[in-house]
Amino acid sequence: MGLRSTRIRGPLGRILAAVLLGATALTGCGPTANVVTDVGATGGTPVRGGTATMALPPAASPNWIFPIGAPGYLATYNKAIQNLLFLPLYTAEKKGDALTMDSPRNLAEQPRYSDGNKTVTITLKKGYTWSDGVPVTTRDVKFWFDLIKGNKKEWAGYSPSLMPDDVTAFETVDDRTFRLRLDRAYNPAWFTGNQLDSFLALPVHAWNPQNEDPKTAFARLTQHAKQFSQFATDPLWKTVNGPWTIEKWNTSGQVSLVPNKNYRGPDKPHLDRVVFKPFTTADSEFNVLRAGGVDYGYIPPSVMAQSAKFKEMGYRIDPWDGWAITYIVLNFNHPTAGPLLRQSYLRQALQYLIDQKSISKVIWHGSAAPTLGPVPAGLLDGEPYPYDPKQAKRLLAAHGWADRDGTLRCVRPGTGAAECGTGVKDGQELRLSLLSQSGSTETSNTMQAVKSEFGKAGITLDIRQQPLNTVLGTTVPCKKDEPICGEWQLGFFGTQGSWYFPTDPSGEKLFATNAPSNMGNWSDPRTDRLIRDTEYSDAPAAMRDYGREVARQLPVLWTPNPAYQVSAIRNDLRGIDQNVTLTLAPQDWYFVTKDGAGK
Repeated sequence: MGLRSTRIRGPLGRILAAVLLGATALTGCGPTANVVTDVGATGGTPVRGGTATMALPPAASPNWIFPIGAPGYLATYNKAIQNLLFLPLYTAEKKGDALTMDSPRNLAEQPRYSDGNKTVTITLKKGYTWSDGVPVTTRDVKFWFDLIKGNKKEWAGYSPSLMPDDVTAFETVDDRTFRLRLDRAYNPAWFTGNQLDSFLALPVHAWNPQNEDPKTAFARLTQHAKQFSQFATDPLWKTVNGPWTIEKWNTSGQVSLVPNKNYRGPDKPHLDRVVFKPFTTADSEFNVLRAGGVDYGYIPPSVMAQSAKFKEMGYRIDPWDGWAITYIVLNFNHPTAGPLLRQSYLRQALQYLIDQKSISKVIWHGSAAPTLGPVPAGLLDGEPYPYDPKQAKRLLAAHGWADRDGTLRCVRPGTGAAECGTGVKDGQELRLSLLSQSGSTETSNTMQAVKSEFGKAGITLDIRQQPLNTVLGTTVPCKKDEPICGEWQLGFFGTQGSWYFPTDPSGEKLFATNAPSNMGNWSDPRTDRLIRDTEYSDAPAAMRDYGREVARQLPVLWTPNPAYQVSAIRNDLRGIDQNVTLTLAPQDWYFVTKDGAGK
């Protein structure tokens, strides 16, 4: 099949054209057969039962079941599946143009703030039980809280001074109600959306029957969570309170869930089974989709022009947009690249060399849009470093970099305004390496376009690709003397977007000093202060000031933010809500028939 052409003028147009000509072609030009029912996109008679198969992202496989996240296991699909087994107290969903935490799927009633927003009272909803029939109580929530409080440095959700540090006391009122005493007044919208969203009930009667201390219990549970091959058989993971329970979990990453017959929530499953199927590449998923091997899959952006063919086949095409940003991580603690990346002029030059608009339009075929800063683009009013290769070259030359035998080298070492900067050596080559996720033609082409632009400015970029789980397990926060810190310089894990926000897109987990997802080890006192302002105040200016400042500082390199996927969904599979925070609710999915036959 041919790739849709879009004319881009100038040097970048020639670069992108070369990249696209070298892209791997997908097999065939469109759907091979009418493998889906002839039910239209609306109407039909609901039926009960059946199995729905959903395709997982390319080179991605669920590999963590313990619902307390660990570094290196933070892929969105891990949490999405965990939440189907272990209900969060609060989950975000879209209501109109906004996000709300008032979801009917919540395990708890809406929180009540008092004492000048320094006390939060939470009541669990009535009637919920574990799959073994034992009631869900505040004791189960206290068990979760004690685990993260006693093991906060091992919890990937921990940011210093935030949960659990911001709770001075957890007070149990009764079996369904508890009270949190906070260390100060917080913005209620932020605290509910970005702190209470972590809260879970965990089955203390099944997971800690011997009443072990939190450290001992956590270590034991973590050991079980690392036994990937036993997720489906380990009795620990059979005690759930969500709508689903595990049927199978293969080491290849294929997960099969069946209804939890003792689920007491309002949204009981209609299906008999839901299967999450992994694929090594987007191309392989596409071919299986065309053959009818998945019910809920995705098409590569490069074939969006052929959407009509899929609609004729019986699919509906629906881009799944996310509340997200996408970026290349910079490892400021790398022994050799770190001193380079800590130079603000160099980060600015690198950002000036990324033509987000053209990459979004040509490589992503309009299914991506520029990332402007640390919050969703709609909350920012401009791009501080738009594509400008001439300005990038001027910045490098003004700070002591010059071409020497075809290689850009530091010729004026030192810390002066016109010198290369602290830690950059005389004659040092401007060469960087990028670890990028594999499996996506669009991602590969994006990185090749960036490499070409860097090269034209004299910067060498070496790219190596690995499966997403490998990239996530490597690009973790690290100290300068830790071996893993020397294994990567730049990292990219943004084929489906790099970071999906909770309801409030503040940066305490992302760009605050020592934040759990601050993969590049960025640290800046002004950034920390502005993040705190968003936590304490609900004034719009707080979020605006944070967004503008961090966009200018460049703790990462902003890259086009793609839709999570361009979904292709069988017309006879209904009830799918593509939540912008990437949560899943397959308990709401159901099939329909045209003739009214069904169970």
